[in-house]
Amino acid sequence: MQDSHAAAAHHPAFQHHFETMEQQREASTLGMWLFLITEILFFGGMFTVYLVYRNWYFASFAAGSLTLDLTLGAFNTVVLIGSSLTMALAVHSAETGQRNLLVAFLLLTILLGATFLGVKAVEYSHKFEEHHVPGPSFRFGSEELRHFHEEATALRSTQIHGVELGEVQLFFSLYFAMTGMHALHMVIGIGVLSVLAWKSRRGVYSPEYFAPVEYAGLYWHFVDIVWIFLFPLLYLITRHVGVHP
Repeated sequence: MQDSHAAAAHHPAFQHHFETMEQQREASTLGMWLFLITEILFFGGMFTVYLVYRNWYFASFAAGSLTLDLTLGAFNTVVLIGSSLTMALAVHSAETGQRNLLVAFLLLTILLGATFLGVKAVEYSHKFEEHHVPGPSFRFGSEELRHFHEEATALRSTQIHGVELGEVQLFFSLYFAMTGMHALHMVIGIGVLSVLAWKSRRGVYSPEYFAPVEYAGLYWHFVDIVWIFLFPLLYLITRHVGVHP
């Protein structure tokens, strides 16, 4: 054990209150998973609130959901799945000591993340223009109701009545809260990846020490998975099953 400690002590990333690099890695891995569990509980609470209100105010939530841009939402889903792939390749590059590929895949992941945020900003701007942002200027007029009735009729729904302005506003409140928190997590992730790319270029990471890249990968995959649940919940369910409760 003393020999292992002495060998690890020469590594610049080694913290001296651990016995070995492996022990340090196991401790930090446990901490990362505990952090992710708190994140799962946080987003799980928001998902639960959304599903409860969707069940109570089904017609109003369906009317709000049908105004979301399915094409942009689907495009962003493809972008995030692509970013998960590049992040996994970045972790593999770190593990195998391929510095240039590590930097390239990190930068590509950042680019895809920024693309997602750019598309989300376009969606948000549309909602501001349509006055679908909850608040004093919120509107959900006859045009939106006509569109909802057309969609409901096309889907042969019997639930085309009972749309209430306050309930639709609640849908958009949850939409902005859930997608906004997801976007905030992506901004944090891009910041972390930027620091990792800078350090990777300086040769900080090696096959012996690449834990920060691995943990950033876990975080990024978690954020991607959250969107994989958000997309069908907000954009697809109403269109897929028809406007039925």
